[in-house]
Amino acid sequence: MSLTPREVIIQNIEYRCEERIGFQFNDGRRNDFVGTGIAHSFKQTRRTEGEFEYYNDLWGNEWFRKIGMSQGGEICKPILEDWSQLDNLVLPDLDNPAYYQNARDLVASGTDAFKLGWLMGFPFSICRYMRKMEVYFVDLYTDRDYIDVLHDRVTTLLERIIDRFGEAGIDGVMFCEDLGVQDRLLMSPEMWRDIFRPLYERLTSRAHSHGMKVIQHSCGYNWLLVDDLCEAGIDCLQFDQPAVYDQPALAAKLKKHGVGLFAPCDIQKVLPTGDRELIERETKRLVETFRGGFIAKNYGDLPGIGVLPEWDQWAYEAFVKHGS
Repeated sequence: MSLTPREVIIQNIEYRCEERIGFQFNDGRRNDFVGTGIAHSFKQTRRTEGEFEYYNDLWGNEWFRKIGMSQGGEICKPILEDWSQLDNLVLPDLDNPAYYQNARDLVASGTDAFKLGWLMGFPFSICRYMRKMEVYFVDLYTDRDYIDVLHDRVTTLLERIIDRFGEAGIDGVMFCEDLGVQDRLLMSPEMWRDIFRPLYERLTSRAHSHGMKVIQHSCGYNWLLVDDLCEAGIDCLQFDQPAVYDQPALAAKLKKHGVGLFAPCDIQKVLPTGDRELIERETKRLVETFRGGFIAKNYGDLPGIGVLPEWDQWAYEAFVKHGS
């Protein structure tokens, strides 16, 4: 008897699926997932000044971007310009049970797909914007007392958000937290272990107490933290650039930990080439290398990486051919 989509994803996350790889593709293609976010009440405001657009986020930071160029932009005014503002910082009420009706409805629908809830990040990815990136990295060295207070407050809110998804019956949560650049981490492994690993353990254990899996997206070369991330409770790693790794070594490490890989055909070295033979060959290699613990996906912003839909389709067809 064939596995349900949910069972396929769970077994691939645990690196023990003998039937097939998992799929998460858009535009009517194979997809073993259904997802939901937090239906919060935040209303974004935008204004234009000359060639720049300014907007706010739900944490209270103000961003700016050059119109017609970047989609996201950069922080121009963080919510915490000075640590004297920390005591009066008001975090959004993202743990309000009313915001999770979509999650409850999704579970009640009876779908046999893997039900995924989206988090807005973990403490590093959230707090670095609340102080501005360049200031925050200095804070990690010079203002540890303040940093610990900020991290704890954000982590406590995230724990309550995870509780809401767990109470709804969601199968897993996913968050984005980039930890590396092309060839190295954004911080030393020692700093990550000291400051951030305890926060990860708090959050993953909260999810696991509800029987939920935890999936982390992280760009860059994170090799020196792969063991730590697995040991800290991450159940599946979502890497968009698998080609930056020694793939057999990564597969062996993940299999040892029982942690799956969730990835597209590499979005930097492979897909943007438009070389069909290379795309199909590297897609096949991903399936063969990580089979048993692999979930294939498409990348959501093809124009942003200079990829034509046709090239993406070549990868999809190769994933179906070799992974089914």
